[in-house]
Amino acid sequence: MTTSVMEQLSQVTLYERLGAAAGIRRIVDGMVDAHLHNPAISPRFTPYLDQPERVEKIKQHYCTLFDELSNGPGAYDGRSMVETHRGMNIDETEYMAAMDDILETMKSLGHSEDTRNEFASILYGLKDEIIRV
Repeated sequence: MTTSVMEQLSQVTLYERLGAAAGIRRIVDGMVDAHLHNPAISPRFTPYLDQPERVEKIKQHYCTLFDELSNGPGAYDGRSMVETHRGMNIDETEYMAAMDDILETMKSLGHSEDTRNEFASILYGLKDEIIRV
């Protein structure tokens, strides 16, 4: 019995559609660059510009988190979303600016609207663990 192309595509995981580890890294690199140029959230990132090792560590945390969120093989072992964002007083505008940066980066990298929407839905599920905690 052969599988149809549609059945094969439906079996491709989000992690695979994001391009696995290398694709996620491209998303993270683009997203962090976008954050640095986004006036709504750049003040939260620009203090790290003179600390490239810190920026790299932040990127690695994002990569591992995105890997886990997309059902990849990695397991995020960083602080919880609440612990990471506690006291930062992130508001809805900043949260949506960050989401927009991620989705625009994904779009610029050629990810389909369906893939972007699926990932956005997962990220949006973290909202209550990030905003005003």
